[in-house]
Amino acid sequence: MTDLDHLGPVETWLAHPHHDGSALYVSNLTPRLGDTVTVWLRVPAEMPLDHVHVRITPDGEGRYVQAVVDTGRTDRLDTWWRADLRCHNPVTSYRFILAGGPTGYAWLNGTGLHLRDIPDAGDFRLVAHPAPPPEWALDAVVYQIFPDRFAKSSRSVLAGKKANAVPEWAVPARWTDPIHAVPGSDVMARQLYGGDLDGITEHLDHVVELGATVVYLTPFFPARSNHRYDASTFASVDPVLGGDAALRRLCDASHERGLKVMGDFTTNHTGASHEWFLAAQASTTAPERDFYFWEDDGSYISWLGVPSLPKLNYDSNELRRRVFDDDEGVVRKWLGPAAGLDGWRVDVANMTGRQGKQDHNHEVAALMRDAMADVRPDALLVGEHVHDYSLDVPGDGWHGVMNYAGFTRPVWTWLADPADAPDFLGSPVIVPRLGGAAVVETIRDFTSHLSWQALTHSFNLVGSHDTSRLRSLVGHDPRLVEVAAGLLLTLPSVPMITYGDEIGMEGAFGEDGRRPMPWDRRRWDHDVLGLYRALIAARRGSVALRRGGLRWVYAADDVLVYLRESAEEVALVHVARAAHDPLHVDVRHLPGIAAGRTAYGSDVEVEGALLTLEADAPTVHVRLWAPLPQKRIRVGVSRRRGVRASS
Repeated sequence: MTDLDHLGPVETWLAHPHHDGSALYVSNLTPRLGDTVTVWLRVPAEMPLDHVHVRITPDGEGRYVQAVVDTGRTDRLDTWWRADLRCHNPVTSYRFILAGGPTGYAWLNGTGLHLRDIPDAGDFRLVAHPAPPPEWALDAVVYQIFPDRFAKSSRSVLAGKKANAVPEWAVPARWTDPIHAVPGSDVMARQLYGGDLDGITEHLDHVVELGATVVYLTPFFPARSNHRYDASTFASVDPVLGGDAALRRLCDASHERGLKVMGDFTTNHTGASHEWFLAAQASTTAPERDFYFWEDDGSYISWLGVPSLPKLNYDSNELRRRVFDDDEGVVRKWLGPAAGLDGWRVDVANMTGRQGKQDHNHEVAALMRDAMADVRPDALLVGEHVHDYSLDVPGDGWHGVMNYAGFTRPVWTWLADPADAPDFLGSPVIVPRLGGAAVVETIRDFTSHLSWQALTHSFNLVGSHDTSRLRSLVGHDPRLVEVAAGLLLTLPSVPMITYGDEIGMEGAFGEDGRRPMPWDRRRWDHDVLGLYRALIAARRGSVALRRGGLRWVYAADDVLVYLRESAEEVALVHVARAAHDPLHVDVRHLPGIAAGRTAYGSDVEVEGALLTLEADAPTVHVRLWAPLPQKRIRVGVSRRRGVRASS
């Protein structure tokens, strides 16, 4: 806000009115149609207002709801304005219009304060669709496993003298062999190390000791590649991984340890060896023929032109039935008794149902959500989306997305090694190096297009099996690994860690990063493992870090500071990618911080009226405290001034 630029940036942001979709500001995070939900706006004393209204758009037409001062919350630091909104539509978009104060007029939406009219895309949202997302995901830490590369049991097809069980497509490799990391070579997809589901089961103690709560498996269906995104059937588990019984053993053992298990399903395509596709090729009158797209010359359309991945056509009602309605279909079967999965991640979710003029994407996502709710109402559904998801998450389909656009990419632009920056999933240019203000602006831009419900059920990730490894991304600097992990585990959304990142594994690009997990602990970076364990413990031990809102405090080239706030607890997070000059924050904005404790990193100095934040190297600090009740003030309303206060 330009009229406040005379204040330092720390004071500017803490002096701004604030709202987010968390429980501190919204009375009901999972409303139903017809419910009335109370929303609050927090206005610091530095910016007294005459009036506040909330603009909503029921049935597409703008309407204003007058807010009133909530005397039960208002204190000497902040005036809290309250408004009641009725969920007339499945999605209720809203923003605040502010009258008075130093500018006389301002809008507040998910991207911040504005002195001009703004599009609706960044407005806050209440979502009132049936079958709300599972609450357990709010406390989750996800651990992604690529089954062929995590652990090999004695039952593996490559263990002992079982060479005759190796599939004909595979190129067998020893666990210590290097990845055939030649971009474009098909050997990378065929190199089989023999990791299996029983191997994962045997190493679940590592997941528990790390502090993760969810095991997310990349595909386990039979296929003709090690990544298995080219499934040959959805009806069984790949025998190379141990078959159906091994998945059942893994899920049972995980549940006994308090872990959830998520699978990975390609709604967008099958493999060219899939039983449906083989039937479709064999007869033009087969019902499966309509499951795929065909050219006039009889050739088929595949995902991005990859011949092994024929694309599914959701014009077919029979395809929809087999995928979503059939109790033996992929979505329902593996959530049920066959395995007991706790959710699905959807591969290429953004392209599913889209081909030329056809667009069934939102419809397919809603069908999958409904099917899952029938079998497991508490199952989680997350869609892969690598760019702008703003139009694809209306709230009735995927519960959330893999937040590449609103987290991974901005974090990469802040931390990637400028001397060896990677491209990003096919981008023709390398990732630029940007300062902290640009990072915050990017995060706010993208995440403002999600409801708070969808944001907090999305995966934040600093890398995955499709990207560079974190350790390679930051130039092998363990201090920057700590910074990236600090952001991952302290910002809103579900943190997702790819196997091996916690021990410093490397990889210059996706396939190169899919190296076998080294179980010789002498090869581990135990300092990195320690920081991951400590940060996960800090998150799991803090209701603010798990479920609090997000209030930005400060951003400069080398430093980010933000608050995670709940009614029970506040967390201040200070993350620096390099040394920076001391920052001084007036503690009147942080009542109770002096009595707080350090949850991670070295302690911060609270002296008198100022909190001092400083760093002489890349660092992460997290401080927790219980918010103190402030001395109440009498609140009155006049015609000219919305608030009249005396102590």
